[in-house]
Amino acid sequence: MITAIGNRSQQQIFATAVGRPAARAFSAPAISRVGVIGLGLMGHGIAQVAAEKGFQVVAVESENRFLDSGMKRIETSVQKLGAKAVKKGTMSESEAKAHFDATLGRVTPSLNRGDLADCDLVIEAVIEDLALKKPLYEEIGATVSDRCIIASNTSSLSIAKMAEFCGRPKQMLGLHFFNPVQLMQLVEVVRTEQTDAALFESAFGFASALGKKPIRCVDTEGFVVNRLLVPYLIEAIALVERGVASPSDVDLAMKLGAGHPMGPIQLADYIGLDTVRNIISGWEGFQVPETLEAKVVEGKLGRKSGEGFYRWDGDKLAE
Repeated sequence: MITAIGNRSQQQIFATAVGRPAARAFSAPAISRVGVIGLGLMGHGIAQVAAEKGFQVVAVESENRFLDSGMKRIETSVQKLGAKAVKKGTMSESEAKAHFDATLGRVTPSLNRGDLADCDLVIEAVIEDLALKKPLYEEIGATVSDRCIIASNTSSLSIAKMAEFCGRPKQMLGLHFFNPVQLMQLVEVVRTEQTDAALFESAFGFASALGKKPIRCVDTEGFVVNRLLVPYLIEAIALVERGVASPSDVDLAMKLGAGHPMGPIQLADYIGLDTVRNIISGWEGFQVPETLEAKVVEGKLGRKSGEGFYRWDGDKLAE
């Protein structure tokens, strides 16, 4: 439990709680230009919400096809949300069109990571693979300024390890958004023992400026949400594997008995069985259930592939 003493600021209290001095090496930078690396499921949403809130965004991809598909995702999402606002009467058609034009006008697509040099904040949102991230972070570290905040959207990988890769540990932190970024309110803002306090607070303020509800946490496996959620999903799969109950009965039990809107087996399918497997396989003290491993090997990944523990029709369970 953290207790305030005298007039100590919340930032000082938090710094003490994680075993770091509250002394600052940086003054908090103003964030106006944001780089996003990777325009996939999460990256395009991060780029979109930043642009919608008035930030200039440099959207970087490795190949033209990924860049084009990512920009198309942003366009489609902004149009869809604008149409819903018009239907609800919260925005006129002309306002929706102006919002679309303004948002897309703030996004600069690029294949050149050198364009990140002038960014105040760079958010990495590529595949959850440390072997892939290592050369990327080495390049980021060589590109950005000494005042740039470097953030990863990872849901479970070590922020400290990525700080080691980029060679800028004071500037490295986590900004873990949730899917879909456009709608989900939570952002986990994650610091290591070396993260500069002022840069951390600036990143926290950025998340708030996006209209999100950020929380502060330290670098640990799974942070807060996944540290609690993923073991729960794994135990549910293990129950099914041991023959305790069927997937549908496990899900029904948790919906009716615990008030959960979605059961754990369905949720694992919805998230992606490969994602769940990849997260838990990197943690000490946990085993990947054989049935989970088998489905991933078979390509039955859940919602994204059309079949996992259940069959799917788009984002809904098949009839």
